[in-house]
Amino acid sequence: MELADKTILLGLTGGIACYKVAELTRLLIKAGATVQVAMTEAATQFITPVTMQALSGRPVFTSQWDARIANNMPHIDLSREADLIVIAPASTDFLAKLAHGQCDDLLSTLCVARDCPLVAAPAMNRQMWANPATQRNVAQLRADGITLLGPDSGDQACGEIGDGRMLEPEALLEAIIAFFQPKLLAGRHVTITAGPTFEPIDPVRGLTNLSSGKMGFAMARAAAAAGASVHLIAGPTALPTPYGVLRSDVQTAQQMYEAALASAAGADLFIAVAAVADWRVAQVHVSKIKKQDGHDVPHLDFVQNPDILAAVAQRPQAPFCVGFAAESDNLEAHGEQKRRKKGVPLLIGNLGPATFGRDDNEVILFDAHGHTRLPRADKQMLANTLIREIAQRLDAAPRQA
Repeated sequence: MELADKTILLGLTGGIACYKVAELTRLLIKAGATVQVAMTEAATQFITPVTMQALSGRPVFTSQWDARIANNMPHIDLSREADLIVIAPASTDFLAKLAHGQCDDLLSTLCVARDCPLVAAPAMNRQMWANPATQRNVAQLRADGITLLGPDSGDQACGEIGDGRMLEPEALLEAIIAFFQPKLLAGRHVTITAGPTFEPIDPVRGLTNLSSGKMGFAMARAAAAAGASVHLIAGPTALPTPYGVLRSDVQTAQQMYEAALASAAGADLFIAVAAVADWRVAQVHVSKIKKQDGHDVPHLDFVQNPDILAAVAQRPQAPFCVGFAAESDNLEAHGEQKRRKKGVPLLIGNLGPATFGRDDNEVILFDAHGHTRLPRADKQMLANTLIREIAQRLDAAPRQA
């Protein structure tokens, strides 16, 4: 319920992307928001007010002369009730209206009369988006403090491919949730590792673990929502990339090590969440190892993988380093021991069997002052809490020369 107690005024303008806003409405309500819909006349040609009323559970407004508002001023009353106005889809025409303060219908008028923030999700043909007039309007909107979400690039309803496609509902939801988050990491560059690694034995077999990557991806999402520029280095996982996060995919511990060291060189904060394999086979077989009845199990020699967290922490001008440690037992003793061994100011410990693959987690924070246990919580909510804890320590840490 990340949007509990928030009222979103959702404005629809004319465009085929209106069909996506039905799903966005559902997601906003599921996240706890109250959604009030206002539509332009053009939007009603693509999706009906009846549909949006059924999804939002509230009357839909389309006219500035709507008598259901007691004082007959919907452009005032609707905007005053909102914590945020979201225009999705935002057509080329409507962006032009916003840029020039034109008020000729309910939605454009309440946008000008608002006393809350406004964000817009552009949706249009690629040529319309690239048109110099549109780009001038976009520049003016940004200068006026209006946030634009997207557009994305990809297939368009007209059959063309390019910039102008509206962001998907899930990405818009993430961006709206992030809008309300305190920007505790604004201006910071953050590198995060997540997921398992996979160490091949032969072309079809390998060594891995049960990490799903959910905690690391939740941390990346929370850091981005807190205003950071986030580079997520992910082991093998099918999880979607959080909105606003730059992602690099790797497979092995060595690949993660190389990517992490390169990224952390320019980072303010390094968070090692990935469950990295401690060992790899010394020699990867070029062909599948065949099972032969009556013969001994093939012998495998192992070598130790590099310690990514320790390597980053030991570098000159190292970023503020935070590690995650997955143990199977005796977490309090092992956690502090590992923090000292890695040489990091903060280590977050959890019990691997109790969290791998699950949607919730329970952790202990280890630092120079002792340890603090956080209650079991949904991984995203826990990640939000952890980012606040990390931001406090980062702000208090002495800057590297």
